Amino acid sequence: MAGLSILIPIFNRDVSELVHALLAQLPDWPGPTEIRLLDDGSDEKYRVANRLLATLPRVVYQELAANVGRATVRNQLVAKAKYEWVLLLDNTGQVTASHYLARYAAASSQAPVVAGGVRYADQAPAEPGLRLRWLYGRQREARPLAQRKAAAYDQLLINNLLIQKALLQQFPLDERLRGYGHEDTKLGWQLAAAGVPIHHLDNPIMHAGLETATAFLEKSEQAVRNLAQLLRQDNLGASSRLVQAARRLQRARLAAALQAALTLGEPLLRRNLLSTRPSLKALDALKLLWLLREGGGR
Repeated sequence: MAGLSILIPIFNRDVSELVHALLAQLPDWPGPTEIRLLDDGSDEKYRVANRLLATLPRVVYQELAANVGRATVRNQLVAKAKYEWVLLLDNTGQVTASHYLARYAAASSQAPVVAGGVRYADQAPAEPGLRLRWLYGRQREARPLAQRKAAAYDQLLINNLLIQKALLQQFPLDERLRGYGHEDTKLGWQLAAAGVPIHHLDNPIMHAGLETATAFLEKSEQAVRNLAQLLRQDNLGASSRLVQAARRLQRARLAAALQAALTLGEPLLRRNLLSTRPSLKALDALKLLWLLREGGGR
């Protein structure tokens, strides 16, 4: 069988637990395997911890001199991958299933792209500042298998995605998108336009690294800027509910009035999202405000 390269970009996280869990399951892939780690400008304490992984069999650890961002670091990992299949993971992942790689091996004959999905802990984190990220992950990212199959290309996550290397070389992640967000949106739409089949599988990775609400809001605003950039450059992401809502407001000539109202309410929306009981409706309202400011409804 074709070989497998597991690709993990690292930024300010010790990935020892994740790498050891994957190493234990490498024999379940019926072909040659490797785990490639590329540090994207982490603080030195994380580099010191992760350098020890370079001594492990079938693990390649390398470092970049400076942070290059999510799309660029993944593209570099893909370029260096030795084998025909690549498994894209985030450094926040945690393997919880004993047959995780075996399930991917069995499903690899179904399509050139196999999406395993993500899951989050059942219980809310004790630290209030982490609850917004947990809530968003549970309700927006950890989508049921039937829902993912019904919209196979929408909200595609490059975390926990098995894909043929040749496809990622044909459709590299867009390095024009700086910071956080929507490089996977563009990949999903490129695969859809090219008619590349995606097989959705119930093989989730646990998202074990939660950000504070403050950090998550900053990333969410950056993601909306990236979405607006995709709309301007490629008209990608036009089917998202956020974009459709903005465009309906533009057509009804209500966008300016709503933007003004949301601007007045922005402090209250932020206060809710930083509270112990955040509401995703408040986050949706902020995202709409950010997109209207970017002209994304036009």
